[in-house]
Amino acid sequence: MSNQILNALRLSGPGILYAAAAVGVSHIVQSTRAGAEFGLGLLWVVVFANLLKYPFFKAGAQYSAVTGQSLLSGYKRIGTWALVLFVLITFLTMFVIQSAVTVVSAGIANYIFSFPFSIQTTSMILLVICSLTLLVGSFGLLDNLVKLIVAGLSLTTVLAVGFAIFGEVERDAHPNTFSFANSNHLYFLVALIGWMPAPLDVPVWQSIWTVKKRKQTKISVAQTLKDFKFGYIGTAALAVLFLLLGAIVMYRSGHSFSPKAVVFASQFINLYSSALGSWAMPLVSIAAFLTMFSTTLTCLDAFSRVMQESMIQLFGSKYSKREWYSFWVLATVIGACILLFNHLGSMKELVDFATTISFLVTPIYATLILKVMNSQTLPPNWRFGKLDMLLGIGGILTSSIILVYYLKLIA
Repeated sequence: MSNQILNALRLSGPGILYAAAAVGVSHIVQSTRAGAEFGLGLLWVVVFANLLKYPFFKAGAQYSAVTGQSLLSGYKRIGTWALVLFVLITFLTMFVIQSAVTVVSAGIANYIFSFPFSIQTTSMILLVICSLTLLVGSFGLLDNLVKLIVAGLSLTTVLAVGFAIFGEVERDAHPNTFSFANSNHLYFLVALIGWMPAPLDVPVWQSIWTVKKRKQTKISVAQTLKDFKFGYIGTAALAVLFLLLGAIVMYRSGHSFSPKAVVFASQFINLYSSALGSWAMPLVSIAAFLTMFSTTLTCLDAFSRVMQESMIQLFGSKYSKREWYSFWVLATVIGACILLFNHLGSMKELVDFATTISFLVTPIYATLILKVMNSQTLPPNWRFGKLDMLLGIGGILTSSIILVYYLKLIA
């Protein structure tokens, strides 16, 4: 039994990396806020978003496992225009997304370590550490580090929700019911869906990690998909648990999450201590920080790999993969720092802005993935089936309807 477990951990990788990318801001910030502000009112949204986005995330693992290539190659095969479109959107959004995940990490770091630095300075320090980790340690270190981090936070969250269910919480405030007619509620809904369970950049990241993992270990298509499903179902369950934790401990308590990063960090960690007791604070603090740090690290690695491969696909091998990767690691860090030092209002504003942008481009990303998964580049038996197509088209239609309503509202 122990050998089977060790072998499963050795073969796992992209699914856990996906979990690290997903569990960060979308779960710690947005899911918990959803529960704290609306109780169980948005639970259906979390479940529905995970269900409708499932085919798109599965595509990243399935395409790369079957073809041995990433989704970027698939985009190039259906037309250079598709790859150029994806790269353009990625370039326009990557610095905002990287800034958003980093500022949450910095807020938690400043709170638990009592750093005397500004959020911007701590963010820059974390980005430098992440860049050095990737440039020196690369994929193997990232792969092993993330498995421990995700497991630690998952365990503490399950315990916290379990204890919170049987605990006593004062209910002073009136219930806050979600309403589509309320513009502020709709803005949050769009931000919640945008990164639930993660932005649709991530299937491409997943495909790149899968190709990398398959070069290191002999892993079958079935094992690759099993690894993906484990990561996807696990993160979906965690999204529900974070929402439950916010709903049980904070909803109608008279308190709400602060838009400031450090204050938010203290409130988030206190959710666990309220449920588990003060003994849990050190454990939860470290688990929360390491989770957000792993998200920051994972996003930096993913954006750099996406741009690296895209440049080679579009312009050939004038520069080596290592040179392109190093360039984009540094470029992403510099771009994120410029954004943080010049345009950071509050953590909440930056996170909502980043997640909203991801929602706005969801129909484009989703359409590209559906085209690839039904193209001639895949054997017929590995193309999307009726259920995947039904969920995929349903996801595109749902996001498009909400998008039109949202744009009409802000206009």
